[in-house]
Amino acid sequence: MADNVYYCSNCGGIMEFNVKSQTLKCPNCDTEVKIVDDRRNIIEHNFNERVARSVLVNEKHSSTMQCNGCGARVEVSADCTATECPYCGSKYVLAQKQEDAIIPDGVLPFKIDKNDVKQRFNTWVSKRWLAPGKLKNLYERDKIQGVYLPYWTFDADIVCDYSAEGGKRRREKVRKSDGSVTEKTVVDWYHTHGRIKHFFDDVLVKGSKNLKPSLLKGVEPYDLKKDLASYSPQYLSGYSAECYSVSLNDAHKEACQTIEKELHSMARNDVLKRYDEARNIRIAPDYRNETYKHILIPIYSTAYSYRDKKYTVLINGQTGKIKGDYPKSPVKIGIIVAVIVTILIMIFASSAKADETEYIPSSEAGVVYDTGYAYDEYVYDEYGYDENYLLEEKNDNSVALWGSRSDGYKENNTIDYQEELKDGTF
Repeated sequence: MADNVYYCSNCGGIMEFNVKSQTLKCPNCDTEVKIVDDRRNIIEHNFNERVARSVLVNEKHSSTMQCNGCGARVEVSADCTATECPYCGSKYVLAQKQEDAIIPDGVLPFKIDKNDVKQRFNTWVSKRWLAPGKLKNLYERDKIQGVYLPYWTFDADIVCDYSAEGGKRRREKVRKSDGSVTEKTVVDWYHTHGRIKHFFDDVLVKGSKNLKPSLLKGVEPYDLKKDLASYSPQYLSGYSAECYSVSLNDAHKEACQTIEKELHSMARNDVLKRYDEARNIRIAPDYRNETYKHILIPIYSTAYSYRDKKYTVLINGQTGKIKGDYPKSPVKIGIIVAVIVTILIMIFASSAKADETEYIPSSEAGVVYDTGYAYDEYVYDEYGYDENYLLEEKNDNSVALWGSRSDGYKENNTIDYQEELKDGTF
């Protein structure tokens, strides 16, 4: 098997891709070699059914590599195109395996250094407030893995006719059974149609089956316009890389689903420019000038175990965006549930106490009890309304004055009753 090892011309050490300098760099003597980036080599290939049938997935489970450094023969998984010898540490780009499939058209180089990953991981963990406190101590630098994942991108110039029903709202008066009149909203539906023209550029579809789709989606997006470079195996030196395990045909089907979902949304928005509502939208997209390319995307991946269960965290190698699984602390969840239950009990108790308050009949008016309760008799205020008050002790110095008038008006005041009780006002 052909493989590439980049030896330093100065000291003979193995050179690796350096994120900060974006060059091949010797870790021993710091010698650097510039990587040629010619974007004219990032080719958009014409897509058709014949091409889709020809770009297949390698069904072999593994292959054997002989290390040029120590001579060891090592089994390499079928989807691996860059690896490290476990015996001498030599890092290889498995060029033959790339040629057996198709060589990538472009690569998005790593922009986040491994030394920055620990801080980003700890920051991410600190914001997971349901996670156990011990979780932040589980990070192991040696277990973080930088890997280039295969992706497909698709372009298409779409002309899409659509049909739909557009609804216009209006208010309509309705007479009820008791003779009263009310209004309701009525929607009148009309058949409508239109045409959308849109160019879809770089619709991204993962070419790997080895990581959870939700995690991969969680670390997007990637800026291909800014940083995509023409492919060179030198970018892979010192990192792992995968060969695609999703065929071009399957990737194209997924891209079409993404495109048509967006077209459906665009058609709805177009209808809503003329109508208040939209329904029964049907689209008929015409795909023109379809192209594709195969690229590699940088990802940091780490896995850790907590109470015999494994969790995976992914970090976008271009932006540093993180998405991962993590355990939830039963203690913290229990505290949250207890707080919620306590609040609900307090609300219920407060509501029940309010329901128990009742007005005292005038036969008890004017009586002062040992508890400090006092009841006023029926009186007439300055406007001539009769009133009945319930004075309820609240603390050592005040009572709540609950009042109701014959016209339905209610009031609630808090007054100082100590002096009032002494002079016999109540």
